[in-house]
Amino acid sequence: MTAEVPGKDGTKASAATMWPASLWMETARPRPAVARQAGPSGQDSADVVIVGGGYTGLSAAQRFVERGLRPLIVEANGIGWGASGRNGGVVSPKFRLAIPDMARRHGQDVARRMAGLGHEAVDAVKEAVRRDEIDDADLTMTGNLRCAHTRSAFDALKAEARTMREDFGDETSRILDRDEVADETGSADFVGGVLVSHAGLIHPLNYALGLAEGLRGRGVGIWEGAPATSVRQDGAGVVVETPLGAIRARYALLATNGYSDLAPGTAAIRRAVIPFRSAMVATGPLSEELRARLLRHGRSYSETRRMMRWFRPYRDRLIFGGRGAFGKTDSQAAFDALERAMLRVFPDLRGVPITHRWSGLVAMTLDAVPQLGRLDDRISFALGYNGAGIAMASLMGRYAADVTLGDRPDLALLRPKQLKSIPFYSLRGPAVRLVASWYQLLDTAGR
Repeated sequence: MTAEVPGKDGTKASAATMWPASLWMETARPRPAVARQAGPSGQDSADVVIVGGGYTGLSAAQRFVERGLRPLIVEANGIGWGASGRNGGVVSPKFRLAIPDMARRHGQDVARRMAGLGHEAVDAVKEAVRRDEIDDADLTMTGNLRCAHTRSAFDALKAEARTMREDFGDETSRILDRDEVADETGSADFVGGVLVSHAGLIHPLNYALGLAEGLRGRGVGIWEGAPATSVRQDGAGVVVETPLGAIRARYALLATNGYSDLAPGTAAIRRAVIPFRSAMVATGPLSEELRARLLRHGRSYSETRRMMRWFRPYRDRLIFGGRGAFGKTDSQAAFDALERAMLRVFPDLRGVPITHRWSGLVAMTLDAVPQLGRLDDRISFALGYNGAGIAMASLMGRYAADVTLGDRPDLALLRPKQLKSIPFYSLRGPAVRLVASWYQLLDTAGR
C-alpha cells in the first residue's frame, strides 16, 4: 500500500507504507473501500478530531458518539497499521507496574482503584466485541498464565497472587506448581506459575477493523492515509491539517501512542514515550499430536524473564513473541534470537517451519503507567500502554473522551495530568540498548 506521509518540514512526501507481513494481515477480514474527501472549500468540520485510528482513537470516537458529538478520525496510514494490528492479541488486566508495587508507592486505595481499572479494561473489550458483533475477533476468555523461569521468580509470583487475594479481594488468580505448568504448556522450562482467569485472546487486527466498521455504521468519518501535518488552536476551536484537507473542530484528541513521530501534528506528545520494538514469529500448522501437547488449553502465556517472552496458540499455529528488536525496522537478528528462545522453551518445535515474522512498537513510559490529560483547553492526549494496550487502550479511549469534554473521572494513577516528557530524549536509543543488554545478561545468568 502506498500513502502520502509528511516530510520533516510538514509538506507531503510520497513514500511506500509497508504493511507488516503478519499472520493477522493474512487472516484479516476484507477492508472496505472508503471514500474520503474534505468539503468543497477544502475543509470539513466535526465536533472532535481524533488523531490516530488505533484502539484508543476508535474507542474514544464511540464514547463521543454516545455523548451526542460528531467525531472524525484521521489516521496516517490505515486502521490497524500500527500497534493495534501488530500486537500479540493478549487481553489482560495487568499493568507493567504490579498492583502490590503500586500499593507500596501510592497506598492501598490507589492500588485498589488501579486493579479495578485493569478488570474494567478487559470488560470494555468484551462489551465492544458484543456491541459491534465482531465475531471474527475470535475473543476467547481462556485466561493468562505467567510462567516463572526461576524459583525466586516463582516466589515473587506467589507473593503477588496472595497479596491480590488477601489485600484486594481479587480471586481471579490461581497458583500452579511445576507439573501443572508443564501440563499446561507442554514445556519443562518453568518451575511454576500463576494463572489469571480474567484474561483472554483476540485477533487484534479484526478487533480494530470491527470497531472501525461499527463507527462507520454510526456515521463517523474515518480518513485513512491522512497524517496530521498540523494541530493548532484557532479561535474557539482547533484546526487539524492533513494532505486530504483541513478539519475545523471544537476539540482534538491525540491518540498516536508509539507512532507519534509519524507526522508533525503530534510532535507535542512524541517525547512522552519511548518506542520499544517488539517482535513476533508464527509457526506453520502444527500436527494434531503437537497441538494436543503444546498450549493445549488455548490460553496466553508469558514468562518472568526481564526480556519477557510470551506465546499463544492461534488456530493450528503457535505464535511466539518478545522484546528486544531494536531499530526502526524489522531485524533478522531479533527474529533469529526469538526463534532460538522458542526452541529452548519448546524443543518439540524443532523442524517446524516459521511462516510469518513481524514487529511493532510498544510505547513505554517512565513510571510504567499510561498517560492521559490535556495539553490545553482544546487538545487532549492518551498514550503509553507499556505493552498491555488492547484492554487498557480500549478503556482509556473512553475516559479520554470524557476528559476532553472537561470531566474528572476517578482514574487513580491515570488521572488527568500534565504530559511527562522523557528526559534526555535524544539518548533514548543508546539507553534502551544498554538496559536491554543488562537485562539479557541477568536472564542468561538465571537471575
